[in-house]
Amino acid sequence: MNITYYGHSCFGVEINGRNLLFDPFISPNELAKNIDVETVPADYILISHGHEDHIADAVKIAKRTNARVLCSYEVYLWLAKQGVENIHPMNIGGKIKLDFGNVKAVLAVHSSGLPDGSYGGNPMGFVIESAHGNFYYAGDTALTYDMKLIGEYRQIDFAFLPIGDNFTMGVDNAIIACDFINCDDIIGMHYDTFAFIKIDQAEARHKFERAGKELTLMTIGETINKK
Repeated sequence: MNITYYGHSCFGVEINGRNLLFDPFISPNELAKNIDVETVPADYILISHGHEDHIADAVKIAKRTNARVLCSYEVYLWLAKQGVENIHPMNIGGKIKLDFGNVKAVLAVHSSGLPDGSYGGNPMGFVIESAHGNFYYAGDTALTYDMKLIGEYRQIDFAFLPIGDNFTMGVDNAIIACDFINCDDIIGMHYDTFAFIKIDQAEARHKFERAGKELTLMTIGETINKK
């Protein structure tokens, strides 16, 4: 799997020739100014919740690529009003089988309002299962005991966890989350984009290392491979 970081919580994951794009927030992000949103590939767009910093470029990219958008029912209704046609609504606990593998919607403890102020439904995370490996994209969430269920029913090879604190869990709680999901290979997200979520990156890496876990903090535009 090739993973490309587009800033904040937006990642592209290429699995067996299919491009999954998570929470597209690129063009309004000053830190991602060198990313050309018109060239970002997507066969599927997965939206964890309706906040602008997770959905800002969803309509534009969905219309350009005709990617299938996976999201809550409330986000589905909002996207449809914006003229997006290829949408699949989900809710927590549901799973869909796709050509690259399975997507299961799981609990995220957060809030969700859409850019026009309307209700965005329940926030969610995603567990992706494929022949090339399984991973967990947590979305915006607090630490929750329900994460233990993820580690108990699936082998998670790596996970995207928020570490910026203030609006989501921070570094210390993310380390606990590693134990809950039985996964020590973490890619950090939702940090440094705004003043509220600035972190000390060296300290974050050191805390993970002391706990016997690996924290990857990607550079915007960087692509890495997970086998």
